[in-house]
Amino acid sequence: MGIELVRIDDRLIHGQVATTWTRNFDIEQILIINDAAKADPVQHSVANFAVPSGVKVIIFGVKQFAEVMKKSEIKKRTMLLFTNPIDIKFLVDEGLKISEVNAGGMRYQEGRKRLEKAISVTEEEHNAFLYLIEKGIHINVQMVPKDPRVDYKTLY
Repeated sequence: MGIELVRIDDRLIHGQVATTWTRNFDIEQILIINDAAKADPVQHSVANFAVPSGVKVIIFGVKQFAEVMKKSEIKKRTMLLFTNPIDIKFLVDEGLKISEVNAGGMRYQEGRKRLEKAISVTEEEHNAFLYLIEKGIHINVQMVPKDPRVDYKTLY
């Protein structure tokens, strides 16, 4: 029980997250940790409709989640869902205990370096990944559970 999956996907809740990943890890709740999503009322209304029945979705701002995690233990089978590794780095520095991050969707845009079909990073995001690796956190790249897992260190 507790954190079963930490995933980066810039689309947040969508078909793959809502069905494949939640089923594969028997997820009971998804905690979206993203400041923009927290401030967006549309995200709040759509989030719970996109997931299978029985899966709860809660949206937190990054600093808000840092405070919550210090006061409350996660007891349900949980997926933490982020859009970038920078927010994960911040939370690790605030005491978040994780051993692995699944990077599954960071789309290419100008100013980003494409590393893999679905993974493109800025220099700051790459440095955040390297920081997490230095902290002993394994970073794997995998779009869906049936895809092979690729070690981030082999991509850059």
